[in-house]
Amino acid sequence: MISRRERAAWGFVAPSLIAIAVFFVVPVVSSLLLSLTDFDIYALADLGNMRFVGLQNYERLLTNPLFWQAMKNTVWFSVLGVPLAIGASLAAAVILNARTIKWRPVWRVMFFAPYVTTLVATAVLWNYLLHTRYGVINWALTSVGLPAVDWLGNPDTSIPAILIFVVWKIFGYNMLIFLAVLQTVPDDLYEAARIDGAGPWARFTNVTLPAIAPTLLLVSIISVAGFFQLFAEPYVMTQGGPAQSTVTVLYFMYEEGFKWWNLGSASAVAFILFLCIFAVTLVQLAVSRRLGGDHT
Repeated sequence: MISRRERAAWGFVAPSLIAIAVFFVVPVVSSLLLSLTDFDIYALADLGNMRFVGLQNYERLLTNPLFWQAMKNTVWFSVLGVPLAIGASLAAAVILNARTIKWRPVWRVMFFAPYVTTLVATAVLWNYLLHTRYGVINWALTSVGLPAVDWLGNPDTSIPAILIFVVWKIFGYNMLIFLAVLQTVPDDLYEAARIDGAGPWARFTNVTLPAIAPTLLLVSIISVAGFFQLFAEPYVMTQGGPAQSTVTVLYFMYEEGFKWWNLGSASAVAFILFLCIFAVTLVQLAVSRRLGGDHT
């Protein structure tokens, strides 16, 4: 028999469980089933036009060159963007955690402000900043004698240009996470390290990093998932160009589902993306355990 306390507990968690089932479990299962069909614009008009095709959507994706180009671009975004974003966030947090820095609340607000601003508006602004002829960045380059760069029109510079914007946009969020955990590190550890003759870098590697290792793992997992799901930035800034150099997996999924109305194929892309993120997360957890970063 279920006790009165257990019934009360289930009563409290029931609304959350129902919300998770309705808004997460049901859509995920529906998408999985949809990926096994040829659901398209004709099936939207009449469900009788929908057929079960098994794994054909997945087979077509694996033979589609544009899908592999999107995977390659997404991997580049993640490989380059995750270290940049984490490095910028951690550096800003360490600087703002120093007691010698004045007006720390003001700096925190300034660094966090880009994260809460509208993404589309800031992306449009950065389009002007990166403009080949009229952009401020190229004006600064030419003023010191360097040639102007076609940031968003050259396949070799389009990904770095978008990454500059993305890192600027998101690093403030991770900075606050790092700043919160840095403030929990006891000052006694730093004082003991100073007495032993450890310099700033030695204190950072031997005191700070071990103390924030679990948080560093969490931020890296969140960052990888975020960079694997880049969509709005290339959509607004380059529309996937030039020469499809900034088409990401999520951008490819959007075009499959809402441009060509191949919703079954788009659902298959979503599950492949999920498997990629899940696999990378497992690798991160394994590496963390191996390096002794998992303190759970």
